[in-house]
Amino acid sequence: MFRVISGRSVQAARLLAPRNAVLVEAVRGRKSRTDPVAKSKVGRIKVPPPVDPVEMLVLKERYSEYELIMRALRLEFKEEVLRKKYEEETGSQAEERARQEEEEHRALINWNDEENLRMLKARILRVQKEEEEAERKKMEAAIQREQQLEESIRLREKEILQLQEEAKNFITLENLDQRIEDALDNPKNYNFAVDKEGKVVKRTVLQ
Repeated sequence: MFRVISGRSVQAARLLAPRNAVLVEAVRGRKSRTDPVAKSKVGRIKVPPPVDPVEMLVLKERYSEYELIMRALRLEFKEEVLRKKYEEETGSQAEERARQEEEEHRALINWNDEENLRMLKARILRVQKEEEEAERKKMEAAIQREQQLEESIRLREKEILQLQEEAKNFITLENLDQRIEDALDNPKNYNFAVDKEGKVVKRTVLQ
């Protein structure tokens, strides 16, 4: 004979029952699609329970927050489990890889320091060359200005000498009478015509 039990008593019965006993759990049967409607439910109209909009909005917000929190927790737990598993499986490999990365990092730091030193030396050399070039150009400009000044002084001296030479033929109060007599004794005729080559072709006779 089978005993039918349900609910929490099933677990207690499992613990207290003899080893050879057979337990049968009560399972509620379901109607097939061809079974008629129960007489107690004939003519009944199913009306859904009323829903409060405010309460529904609050529930949706809380459920969204609940989903976000649970998703974050699941991801956190999953990440922790995977990390522990990875550390257990590749612990020695991780240490070796960390050591290699540390050595590579130190090598890169040393290379960076050497490169910075090389760039500093190149920069210092370039600045020195630029300063020397600027000094050379400055000296060349000063020499050029000095040469121009000397050339200007030489031209001024030449002009002064030429004016002094021309001043000997200037008409002054001392030689005014002599110049008048010379002009009367040696008249000059400036009334003439020239051709395209500059030769005098026709000259009028002084009266």
